[in-house]
Amino acid sequence: MLDRLNQVMEHIETHLDRRLEGPELARIALTSEFHLRRMFSALAGLPLSEYIRRRRLTVAGAEVLAGGRTLLEVAVRYGYGSAEAFARAFRAMHGVGPGEARRTGAALQSQPRMSFRLIVEGSTTMEYRIVEKDAFRVVGRSARVPLIHEGANPHIAELIRSIPPGTVQRIAELSDQEPEGIVSAVVHHSDSREEGVELDYFHAVVTGADAPEDLDVLTVPAGTWAVFENTGPYPLALQYLWRDVFTEWFPSNPYASRPGPEILRTSPTPDWSEATSQLWIPVERTVT
Repeated sequence: MLDRLNQVMEHIETHLDRRLEGPELARIALTSEFHLRRMFSALAGLPLSEYIRRRRLTVAGAEVLAGGRTLLEVAVRYGYGSAEAFARAFRAMHGVGPGEARRTGAALQSQPRMSFRLIVEGSTTMEYRIVEKDAFRVVGRSARVPLIHEGANPHIAELIRSIPPGTVQRIAELSDQEPEGIVSAVVHHSDSREEGVELDYFHAVVTGADAPEDLDVLTVPAGTWAVFENTGPYPLALQYLWRDVFTEWFPSNPYASRPGPEILRTSPTPDWSEATSQLWIPVERTVT
């Protein structure tokens, strides 16, 4: 997978002056566009579209300073329909307009070209299993919250505190299949995994039962799931597990992520200093 990602990076680099389509890049990576965008965002820390935009403006910035083409020619070469649109994008990245940059030789920002490699330390083993599940429902209470990479998420804590104990008990009684008990389910709305992006968070159970009208419901179709487990300090070990699934496991295994909720079951110690976590990720087997 990393070799294919690097082929995508090479293709992007040699086609910055042309239109780059997601399906085209996915064909080079031999995976779905959804998985390519999800993988890139997890590995690089920014969306694929944002990386392409920054690389174009980096290369365009060099051409602006070189002075060989007019500013309009540079704008058109890198996909901008007008000098005004180019100037806005240029200023947003570099902090200075292209005309002023050319006149003054201003210092510009640079997005380095990316490549990927896997560092194998051999110090940990990631335990996982593959599960086929029929269609089910995620039933409970939900809220739209920002993504926070490290430490507790106060927005999620606020949602959980707002649910009356009686409602929590009613939700728990609906659990009738794996993963059992109260779970957290996350639905991402973009391929970005940057701090602060919004997602839908469910404090809920996995069930085949009909849901009461006062609860939120997410219907999930049948499919394949990769299930990962770890134990360690809470919430740090869990957040590292989430990261390692996308930066280590996916590049090393013949599976790709597919649309669907990411589901987490956490079993903490009484003081919440440690927890055993079970993470369910929707996947599909790739063609090798």
